[in-house]
Amino acid sequence: MIKYLTLLPAFLISAVCFAQNTDWQTTYEKSGFTDTPRYEETINYCKRLADASAFVTYTAFGTSPQGRDLPLLILDRDGLTEPEAIRASGRTILLIQACIHAGECEGKDAGLMLFRDLAMSKNPDLLQNVSILFIPIFNVDGHERFGAYNRINQNGPREMGWRVTANNLNLNRDYLKADAPEMQCWLRLFNRWMPDFFIDAHTTDGADYQYVLTYQMEIFGDMDENLTSWSRNRFIPVFKEHMNAGGFPVFPYVDFRNWHDPRSGLITEVAPPMLSQGYAALRNRPGLLIETHMLKPYKQRVDATYECFITTLEILGKESSALRTLVSKADESLCGESFLTSRFPLQFETLMNDSTMVDFLGIEYRTDKSDLSGGNWFKYSKTPVTFKLPYFCKTRPTETIRLPYAYVIPAQWKDVIDKLRLHGIRLKTIEKPVTLKIETYRFKNPKWQASPYEGRHPMTNIETEAVTEEQWFPAGSVIVETMQPAGRIIPHILEPKGNGSYVYWGFFDATFEQKEYGESYVIEKMALDMLAADPALKEEFEKKRASDTAFAKNSRDILNWFYDKSPYVDSRLKIYPIGKIYDRAVISGLK
Repeated sequence: MIKYLTLLPAFLISAVCFAQNTDWQTTYEKSGFTDTPRYEETINYCKRLADASAFVTYTAFGTSPQGRDLPLLILDRDGLTEPEAIRASGRTILLIQACIHAGECEGKDAGLMLFRDLAMSKNPDLLQNVSILFIPIFNVDGHERFGAYNRINQNGPREMGWRVTANNLNLNRDYLKADAPEMQCWLRLFNRWMPDFFIDAHTTDGADYQYVLTYQMEIFGDMDENLTSWSRNRFIPVFKEHMNAGGFPVFPYVDFRNWHDPRSGLITEVAPPMLSQGYAALRNRPGLLIETHMLKPYKQRVDATYECFITTLEILGKESSALRTLVSKADESLCGESFLTSRFPLQFETLMNDSTMVDFLGIEYRTDKSDLSGGNWFKYSKTPVTFKLPYFCKTRPTETIRLPYAYVIPAQWKDVIDKLRLHGIRLKTIEKPVTLKIETYRFKNPKWQASPYEGRHPMTNIETEAVTEEQWFPAGSVIVETMQPAGRIIPHILEPKGNGSYVYWGFFDATFEQKEYGESYVIEKMALDMLAADPALKEEFEKKRASDTAFAKNSRDILNWFYDKSPYVDSRLKIYPIGKIYDRAVISGLK
């Protein structure tokens, strides 16, 4: 960690340092707003800021697979560098993140200028109640896959980084499963600091429209009610007003009912926890996703991002105490019995029969049929137009559960246990073997995606039936109590139908594999004996053979059907190994 010049008051030192060296333009500014700096240029600039300012600190929060430091700047008016000290000062902690998709670099260039300007004390009042963490480049390895042809839809900068990591993983699909080493470092950072507010800076693809910047916050049902109300009623209205006054009208980040076609209607959805703002919301932290428009000039996009950062600082400065109180209460609310009394939503859908008409600042376009591809070719003009469009933003839960008091994970599923710890989830280790009465699931008709997605083959069909049983757990197994500050993320990981669950991502694929089989010369005779001894079984078999022609033609499937009905079948096949306990007394006193 680099820290210098701590003997004089911070703002005095800052003024002296910058007066002595005025060459503080960023690479982006020096280029005439066309270029973004490479990794080494960015790191050197960050270190120079830390050298020159008593309240800017440079450090790294981990190392990438290719050996690059993951950079972090800390900005605090007293030069504090520890979360406990900053919280004791009464300041709100803001985390700004850039270049999670390394070709989308507006956040990096705007953030470097922001830190430079605050270090030069152009507006010290912004730091009165807020301290800032800034990740200028999250995807550092992808950033150095640098080139002019990395973003086909994007208007500048002249060269930029690549979307995904050196392992070809999209970090903004990885918050829950945490496969990427970079994401594992980020989760450690997040759990150490637990920032009160989070900004993730992106550049959008999609249709053309007038907005330079669109935004999204999770106000659709998956965040604590009081934080949702604060975001909806106290942050967003002021944010929109300030951005509009700054020359950057904003609109929520939307999809279109028909791809590329704004006239078809606008849709907003609940973000899953594999995405940054969806994950932050479930951790009781409001997250602001910003998406600058890829077709707008790069300078406009950086200016809009800078304006967004300043606006957020101004709002948080005024709302600091209120936000910190709400965050604290949200965490506390998950530690009480009331968290378990209502059904917990795992999946949401946007209501497509309930919309609001809104004004949308679009660009006039027409749709032609392509002679080349046969598809629709959207041709945008230069003419601005205000569309009156249906906006579908109301949601409802489609999958809910009754939360257990605790989940129990057998010791042999260490990779899952380690991931839970990575998420800051508190665990209690069972010190002696124990048999517990639990509820769990048996899977039916499992299906998987044929092509890989983010390095895995996710499940496309997760059907379950409830199972109650007594299960033996070895020493080293863990109890995961749901009543804890990370309680909202736990069911998404451990419930099979959670949004991006570890069942969905394939962590438990081995439980679906049949490991023992009967040879035909054994099963043929056994099957005949079973049919002769059990008329009901014979009737079931005849119905199966008559209704399923593929089954009737496959001798192996037929014999395996009888194997499954025999005493030799694997009783644990397709049984979810994680248990649920609803009675606190069942696990009280466990050691």
